Amino acid sequence: MQPPLYVSPQQHMEDRADFARAGIRRGQPVVFASTVQGIVSLTHNTSKSLFKLSEIYDRISWGAVGRYNEFEALRQAGIRFTDTRGYAYERSDVTARGLANMYARTLGELFISGAKPFEVELGVAEVGFTPETDRFYQISFDGTLLEHDGLLVLGGNEQELHQQLRSQLGDSVQELSDTIEVIRQVLGTTDTHVELALLDRDPQSLRGTHRAFRRLDPQAF
Repeated sequence: MQPPLYVSPQQHMEDRADFARAGIRRGQPVVFASTVQGIVSLTHNTSKSLFKLSEIYDRISWGAVGRYNEFEALRQAGIRFTDTRGYAYERSDVTARGLANMYARTLGELFISGAKPFEVELGVAEVGFTPETDRFYQISFDGTLLEHDGLLVLGGNEQELHQQLRSQLGDSVQELSDTIEVIRQVLGTTDTHVELALLDRDPQSLRGTHRAFRRLDPQAF
């Protein structure tokens, strides 16, 4: 009987990481950016009913790249997590940081001990009263958690897209329409294939009297 092939733990983890990255690269990038009016999120999406951008809770939005069935399961888990925390404590106790930490733990455990790693990359954003208090978190397939300042890019050639967007947007926060135009130019999207959403910075939305998340018509910009 031939003995089983030996694979070192390091090689095993590298193989799992390469597998997950390959699945994520097949997806279209998602961009979050601070604007004067709030946090805009935009991605290329040909579907009219399968969304990659979503509301999770008061002032918190979510986006994902990768396998739809896997990130949809994580989206639903995030809604349950935030609803339970808001019910048990206060709605103001629900934060993007807490949600991002939950996602990081979940994906980290799946990467190490799951049958296969999830082929997903997640973004979580929380709108503040000022652009300086906006929060952006990136959660990778292996549970790596990163915080970003004013701009978050998921999927595709992230570093190159981030540099292009940062260069064109500049250091100051732009108006909503100007930011959308820059993102669309960099991603090369068209009106009919854009999924677009806003976390409104309106004080009534931030205080919970109105919903902060709303989908936007790309043809209006």
